[in-house]
Amino acid sequence: MRPLRLLSVVLALALPLAAAAQQITVSAAASLTDAFKEIGPKFEAAKAGSTVRFNFAASGVLLQQIGQGAPVDVFASADQETMNRGNDQKLIDTATRKDFVTNSLVLVEPAQGAVGLNSLQDLSGANVKKIAVGKTATVPVGRYTKQVLDNAKLWTALEPKFVQADSVRQVLDYVSRGEVEAGFVYRTDAAVAGDKVKVAFTPTGHTPVTYPIAVVAESKQKALAGDFIAFLATPAAQEVLTRYGFGKP
Repeated sequence: MRPLRLLSVVLALALPLAAAAQQITVSAAASLTDAFKEIGPKFEAAKAGSTVRFNFAASGVLLQQIGQGAPVDVFASADQETMNRGNDQKLIDTATRKDFVTNSLVLVEPAQGAVGLNSLQDLSGANVKKIAVGKTATVPVGRYTKQVLDNAKLWTALEPKFVQADSVRQVLDYVSRGEVEAGFVYRTDAAVAGDKVKVAFTPTGHTPVTYPIAVVAESKQKALAGDFIAFLATPAAQEVLTRYGFGKP
């Protein structure tokens, strides 16, 4: 009986390890939060025995975490620049990199007590005291915002009004709570906020908002990580992404 008992103990110890071996962590841009949380269970259902965990934050912050050794398998960025840095630092498997969705930048106001902005120049008005923007060092939406305001020659003039945010969702929160008169977010974020914000207009003058995704170089689950990326192209995942307002690359 002793060998049989020993075998049972070995199997009991091995099973949790086997289960853990089918788990991946996906670090994704904050703007993907709602869509990916809905896609996760669909992926798990399609890949029996697999588990996907998500980590959402500003793309630059996520890349810093990966660079510091965080155990991440998939990285999805809201801009090409951050993914390029990941490539330069050899943090991603370049062969797996692909663009999977697009988005657009919008200027939003609080739904209650909106100033009624019609142009970028209106941001200079005395009735606009605070403007929420993403931190340009780590938040892609902040860099898209800077491109827009630089092209309009307004960035320097408006800087005293800026309220710096750690992610696009924080920008959205500031606007939703009426703590600022305006903020730059993605169209998908404005949609998630529902009737708490209103889209004033869609500015131009920035590089296209495309989202790249890749397997992390140090991933120990590269096959499953690749499966997750491939799953994003399936009808089930595309339906979710489209419903949340993301466009095709």
